[in-house]
Amino acid sequence: MTKENTTYPTTYEVAVSAEAALGEGPTWDAQAGRLLWIDILGSRINTYDPASGRRTVRTTEQHVGAVKPRAGGGLVLNLRDGVGLLDAEGEFSWLRHEPVPGRRANDAAVAPDGSLWAGTMRYDEATGGGTLSRITGDGSAEVVLDDVTVSNGTGWSPDGRLMYYIDTPTRRVDVFDFQDGRALNRRPLVEIEDGAGFPDGLTVDADGCVWVALWDGSAVRRYTPSGALDRVIELPVPRVTACAFGGPDLTDLYITTARTGLTAPHPVAGSLLVVPGAGKGLAQPPFAG
Repeated sequence: MTKENTTYPTTYEVAVSAEAALGEGPTWDAQAGRLLWIDILGSRINTYDPASGRRTVRTTEQHVGAVKPRAGGGLVLNLRDGVGLLDAEGEFSWLRHEPVPGRRANDAAVAPDGSLWAGTMRYDEATGGGTLSRITGDGSAEVVLDDVTVSNGTGWSPDGRLMYYIDTPTRRVDVFDFQDGRALNRRPLVEIEDGAGFPDGLTVDADGCVWVALWDGSAVRRYTPSGALDRVIELPVPRVTACAFGGPDLTDLYITTARTGLTAPHPVAGSLLVVPGAGKGLAQPPFAG
């Protein structure tokens, strides 16, 4: 696909200056009015309140692949050895503890029904060594995909009838029909061309368009529901990892970045970036556990 006439006039800002090894997973916590994001390899959960500028950092005891708000307060964590919970007071407990040697958690998302779709991958990125699982509020789990390599971005259309998913080495964004909590009829929506990087995290906007962060691609792209490329946000850092809309009106696009593996990283690599007024996002449901 060509980038011709798709580059979106962009003025990015540094929301949080940081040196995250693997910044990931931006999520707007509407109840708390803050953005959540993580450093997977730094084992850190970060929060950022754009109204006050207040920031917090909490270190976890193991690598954390994703963090999402819970319906009853607190957070759900996709961790190396399973899925954990933080209650409203910050006390930790395991919802599912199932360590697998050589494997860690990666990206996760909350479906319209409140279930957590949690991905895993092997540290050595062995082909087919990862999974995507659906976890309900009571801790019940079902492996949905058992042969993925780097389970990454997951999201749903505004009407909840489609699910989008990325297994990064495939260089594709796939789409499923989503019915009664099940993902069916997998097919490709988008293929990222050689030289443009690898698809990583994604978010879906109020128009049903899919925004995709490109690892080693220095950009975030927006694709229409038919798979047509219609916007490109170019950035000065190669390792763009994920994106999400935030702010009280969900119009600011927050973008996470990484420094890992770079010999001479750009000064903002590893920071949390924001593009004000980039679009209109969807309110994200909290985890029902």
